[in-house]
Amino acid sequence: MISGRTIFLMLLATAVLFSALGVVYSKHHSRKLFVELQTLEGMRDGLNIEWGQLQLEQSTWAMPNRVEQIARTRLGMDVPAPDQLVIVSP
Repeated sequence: MISGRTIFLMLLATAVLFSALGVVYSKHHSRKLFVELQTLEGMRDGLNIEWGQLQLEQSTWAMPNRVEQIARTRLGMDVPAPDQLVIVSP
């Protein structure tokens, strides 16, 4: 015959086993999420670097001297003479 104490110990051992499996699963899931976090942070850092480079490139392309030079050479534009200016008032 199985005594009450033996049943209690079997239930306790089963609970400890399931608890251990839960800890293993939780730890594995935590590590998996940490690896994903590291990957996403690396992507974020790369995108931040690219964004900074694009902002620098944009500021270089939009420099007033460069725009004026292109307007003069490619489009044949010049600054109008003072007598060519017309001021429109509201």
